[in-house]
Formats: sequence, C-alpha cells, structure tokens
Amino acid sequence: MSVEATMHVVRPSRRDAYLDWIQMLTGALLILFMWSHMILVSSVILGQGAMNALAHFFEATYMAQVGGPLIFLAFLLHFVLAARKVPFRAEQQKTIWEHSKMLHHRDTWLWMVQVVTAMIILIMGSIHMWVVLTSLPITAAKSAARIQGGFWFVFYLVLLPLIELHVSIGFYRIGVKWGFIKTDTRPRAKRAENLLFIIFVSIGLITLLRFLTLAV
Repeated sequence: MSVEATMHVVRPSRRDAYLDWIQMLTGALLILFMWSHMILVSSVILGQGAMNALAHFFEATYMAQVGGPLIFLAFLLHFVLAARKVPFRAEQQKTIWEHSKMLHHRDTWLWMVQVVTAMIILIMGSIHMWVVLTSLPITAAKSAARIQGGFWFVFYLVLLPLIELHVSIGFYRIGVKWGFIKTDTRPRAKRAENLLFIIFVSIGLITLLRFLTLAV
C-alpha cells in the first residue's frame, strides 16, 4: 500500500461511533419501511378494494401525511451519514477500486454496489416520493393510470431491483458490522440475503404487471 493511500487515514472518534449508530438505525428503519411498503402496495394483487382500503386507513389516520415526510427525512439523513465514507474524488475512487480488485473480497464489492445504487436511488427515490406525496390520496386506479402511461413502468422497472439490491445488502451488512452475523454464519446469511432479494423483486414485478392490467 502506498504512503499516499495511508497518510489520510483518520482515527475514528466517539462522534463517528454515534453517527454510525444513527446511520445503522436509519438504515434499519428504511429497510423495514421498504419491505412493509412493498407488501402493502402488493395488496393490489388481491384487487383494487384491498389496496384502496389500506391506503384509506393510512390517510384517515394521517400516517401517510405525517409518516411520508418523516420517512423522506430519514432517507436524506441516512444518505448524508453514509456519504461520509463515500469516495467522491477521482483519486479516492481509483484507490478504492484498486484495493477492491486486490482484496477479492465479496463484502467489499457489496459495499461498492451499495454506494452506486445509493446514488441512483437518491434521485429516483426522491422523484417517486415527491410524485406520490403531492398527489394524495393514493388509489389503485391512480397508481395504475400512472404506470400504464409507459414512462413510469420503465422507471419502476429500473428502481425496483436497485432498491431491493440495496436493501438486501444493507440488511446483511448491518448484521455483519454490528456482530449479529458471525463468521461461521455468513454463508447462511448470504443465502438469506439472496433469497430476500428474489422474493421482494418477484413481488414487485407481479405488482407492476397487476397495475398494467388493471382497468382504470
């Protein structure tokens, strides 16, 4: 390792530990939200009535009006905290790329995938939340009409796997970083990570196809 690669290493402080905890907590919150969100939206598979009833409940209790902006703030806070460790400068990106190739470590590559997907999700996820929160109330017919327009179907077709990839990797990395996943249980955890990705992407694709075929 070159002198240049090591001279800028800063010893973590107590403040960094607190920020890491907040990053982990916001990440865990967003993971739970995304899984819950996917399951709730997929209720349209059972029919318009099922999704409309759930949407009405969340809006009648103001959980959508209050919870939506709070989730958006958690989303931004999580990104800002995670960005502390993201190499934005060209020389930093070159260094991390060279080190990743040298290490040949799967978890290092997973972190890089998380960084790339986070950048795309930040933009696309913000657009999605803005469109949804500024066009309340949510209804199955309204969502179907948007997706059947063409552009939004492709938009969600790209966003869906990116989010689920980021979420499943995040779930695994939280477990590894904070000691919930031990060395001897990593293979089983990695299989669970892959399974979660397949399950939620499949649910998302079926939901998108249901919206495409829904009469509006």
